[in-house]
Amino acid sequence: MRSNVTLWWVLFAFFFLVGVVYTWWNIIAHTGDIVQRIEWVGTVALFFTSFMGILIAFYLHRVHKAQRGELPEDILTAVVDDGEPEQGHFSPWSWWPIVLAGAAGIAILGLAIGTWLMPIGFAIVAVALVGWVYEYYRGYFAR
Repeated sequence: MRSNVTLWWVLFAFFFLVGVVYTWWNIIAHTGDIVQRIEWVGTVALFFTSFMGILIAFYLHRVHKAQRGELPEDILTAVVDDGEPEQGHFSPWSWWPIVLAGAAGIAILGLAIGTWLMPIGFAIVAVALVGWVYEYYRGYFAR
């Protein structure tokens, strides 16, 4: 966790520095009014990216302080089994994730081919989501 916090603070500093240099470079490279010399899209994107970095760094720092201990990833003498938590429930026989991925693909393909395909994809997405959520409602392997 400490390395993640450090990484995000470094990314904040990098993007902020690049944003300042980028803005300064545009001001000296172009002529005209100060508002017209700044390239606003890149400047705003770089400063918002640095702002995102500081938000994530602050959040991770607070989480690290609140957990009151080190994660196994931060301990050099840790074994792989130390960081092996329960990952949740998994249905290896479930076909619903494949149906959902195909339906999402049909819906997105509707953006490229034609909008008539999007409602069909969204309808299949709705059926796949309901099927996946209620998969254990009737028991194992129930149809």
